[in-house]
Amino acid sequence: MYNFKLRSTGDIHTRRMKGSIEIPNLTDIDMIVFDVDGTLMDRSGMPEGLIGLIKEIEKNGVSVSLASGRTLPNLTPVHQALGLSGFIVAENGGILWDGPRKRGIEPMANGKRCRDAIEWLASKMGEIDPAGIESNRWRETEWCVSGPYDVNRMRALLADSEWSDLRVVGTGFAIHVTERGVNKRSALEIQLSRRGIDPSRVLSCGDALNDVSMFNLTGYSVAVNGTIAEVRDAAGSVTQKEGPLGVIEMLELLLG
Repeated sequence: MYNFKLRSTGDIHTRRMKGSIEIPNLTDIDMIVFDVDGTLMDRSGMPEGLIGLIKEIEKNGVSVSLASGRTLPNLTPVHQALGLSGFIVAENGGILWDGPRKRGIEPMANGKRCRDAIEWLASKMGEIDPAGIESNRWRETEWCVSGPYDVNRMRALLADSEWSDLRVVGTGFAIHVTERGVNKRSALEIQLSRRGIDPSRVLSCGDALNDVSMFNLTGYSVAVNGTIAEVRDAAGSVTQKEGPLGVIEMLELLLG
């Protein structure tokens, strides 16, 4: 019925439900980290019932955090609306914020070179609009464009340029140019350490290539989109339903 096989790291107990499905008990995890676009919400927003399930997770003592390619101003309203006790990782690891623990905004990279790289790429690929997506006005550590651009060509051009140290990541919602070594995993390592949370007791959930790094860190990982082989293979689990409906599927099993 479900394609939901959850891997664990270390000596973490799981319980068996729905036939051969294995999921952790809520007592075996201290935090769930969610991607946002394509995971908690799609272009239609959040489906009915999702907010209530997340609040129920928090009531059970499991903190919920966000790790997204969105900017911090785009994420804080989501964090507040859901009433989360966790932190935020914005700009794919470029910005850290932990308001519930009274930690301010921390940039982890300088986005000027990323913007310069996009402007140079636009001079080589006329189809690219270097102004990029609307949220770039708040972006501090990377630069994003949107469109059916040839990501592989963008990577090849950068590889032979003065910006060869940068990387290009497509998420399905945007194409990000960012510094190497700055990603969701690098940010989570910092944020979890500050909270005293063992990554093996964390469940991460996402849908795209920029989520693979955090899948490789946390003890449990769930993909809500199995169409991208690299994402599917990195995740310990793949839900049957996609996007926010896959999140609902996962949370109902966790709370069941």
